[in-house]
Amino acid sequence: MIKNHLKNYIINLILFFFITSIIFSQNNDTKGDLFLLGKNDLKETLRSGLLPEAYLKFKQMQNDAKKEGVEIEIVSGYRSYEKQKKIWNNKYNKNLKKGIFGIKNINKIIQYSTLPGTSRHHWGTDIDVTDKRFTPKGDLLIEKNYSENGIYSQLYSWMKNNSKKYGFYLVYDDSPKRKGFKFEPWHYSYKPLSVTFLKRYIEGNLIFKITQDSSLLGRKFINNSFLESYLKENLLDISKDLK
Repeated sequence: MIKNHLKNYIINLILFFFITSIIFSQNNDTKGDLFLLGKNDLKETLRSGLLPEAYLKFKQMQNDAKKEGVEIEIVSGYRSYEKQKKIWNNKYNKNLKKGIFGIKNINKIIQYSTLPGTSRHHWGTDIDVTDKRFTPKGDLLIEKNYSENGIYSQLYSWMKNNSKKYGFYLVYDDSPKRKGFKFEPWHYSYKPLSVTFLKRYIEGNLIFKITQDSSLLGRKFINNSFLESYLKENLLDISKDLK
């Protein structure tokens, strides 16, 4: 009996120091504006594209979902500034080839994609998820896959009923009053961290720094008036649970 108690004590002590160490590392890596803009190197900190605290909660959620037949898989987690800029510039060029120019090009992109330096995926708190059991024909992350008759309908239903218990909340919900980015039934955010990061981002007026990058395509169409509207309708008009 004493040996078992001692064994449990040692295991709990090791677990405590392990969790404490990764949270300490996480806190160091998430300081400053560069982190919020996606310009910190988080390779040594992230686990499956998430900060350690969020990852531990995700694994708990993933394991519990699997017991009920749902296999949650992260298909997109952390994205650096450079990766988001590559996505942005590629979409900008594709739209040019389709004859979409100027501000119309910008507005087309921000239906689903963020400007680099403004993505929640920069923070290691946000994930796009699918159900590992199914592989659709064509795109993974489209609304119909998560609808009532879609291949990810069971996943969406399980997340809707359970994800908040683990701290994960849908970011861009289907509220008819919400503006900005379109409904994304695949995109969840770890609230205990992301709410604080968003507050820091807003208080630091960081959005007005993104046009300093001369390699950002369409930069000349992105003025302060546009950014103020983008901030209000895209970055802040999110699920009320995350405000």
